[in-house]
Amino acid sequence: MLKAGIVGLPNVGKSTLFNAITKKNILVANYPFATINPNIGIVVVPDSRLEFLEKIYMPEKTTPTTYEFTDIAGLVKGASKGEGLGNKFLSHIREVDAIVEVVRCFEETDIIHVEGDANPIRDIEIINTELIISDLEIIQNRLNKIGKKVQMAKDLQEKLEYNLLKRCEESLLKEIPLRKLELTKEDELIIKNFSLITLKPIIYMANVIEEDAIIGHNQYTDLVSKYAEKENASVIVMSAKIESELSELNDNDKKIFLEDLGITNSGLDKLIYATYNLLGLETFFTAGGDECRAWTFKKGAKAPECAGIIHSDFEKGFIKAEIMSFNDFYEYKSELKVKEAGKMRLEGKKYLMQDGDICYFRFNV
Repeated sequence: MLKAGIVGLPNVGKSTLFNAITKKNILVANYPFATINPNIGIVVVPDSRLEFLEKIYMPEKTTPTTYEFTDIAGLVKGASKGEGLGNKFLSHIREVDAIVEVVRCFEETDIIHVEGDANPIRDIEIINTELIISDLEIIQNRLNKIGKKVQMAKDLQEKLEYNLLKRCEESLLKEIPLRKLELTKEDELIIKNFSLITLKPIIYMANVIEEDAIIGHNQYTDLVSKYAEKENASVIVMSAKIESELSELNDNDKKIFLEDLGITNSGLDKLIYATYNLLGLETFFTAGGDECRAWTFKKGAKAPECAGIIHSDFEKGFIKAEIMSFNDFYEYKSELKVKEAGKMRLEGKKYLMQDGDICYFRFNV
């Protein structure tokens, strides 16, 4: 399951957004709301293709892919040194795939800003500095532990690790997050076990007032966009207040509400799509009378790997994949007509899965 950690200073709209996310779950048909603990919420990934499959197959069960949000509370200046609830929650963010940093891009006298006034770049830099310091501590502890041993020993692997960690330390001391470093696949394998926060891809979520959400930007979000450009990060402009109101509505009323505002997608939907894009994720489907289900896979995965997402036995004993594209299925409206049109394919172990593939895996264990 895709996991994203929501970070931000107090009073930037983070909790409003998170509460809207968790409320949304209650309204999802056929999918139980899951709260693992008070700071984790799970949402369904919206996909009109799965809805179409459900309409045609009328299965007993429909299972969408899901997305887990962790609300990282207590981040303030000094969090890496234990200020607020920093240390406890920084450990939670090490487990996520991507970071969503909520930035306050509005002025509001009734909502006191922890730093005194609205200044999104200052706020971003406070949070990013705390994440950098937290990573630096982990790296320096490891360097101290293996430093003397590496100098004396001839273990090539440990020397590679030491040299890589020194590069990371130099980057962090210059306040450059590790996601900006050019790393080889070997580097990534070495560093993976440290769960470093600044390696994780980041999306900035600019929280604005309702009027600015309809326009799509304001003077503050423009500053955030310029900042994000430097690190190839995405910016989603949204109103936590609108998201909160949307979370109380059913799907039909939500659609009408968004149309009335002149907004195509909710901020949450935009965030999900942006995160999928950022992490290079795509979706394949399995469909039948028992169940229609969406599965998430990493772009570039081959058919056996995707079969293994369903069950490890499917990958071990993979023979062939029977595949039709969603676009063909949408055009012909039935498996039989897709086959008659010669659009059903048998693919082998080297087939690169495509977004929207509808699959039936043949395997033998």
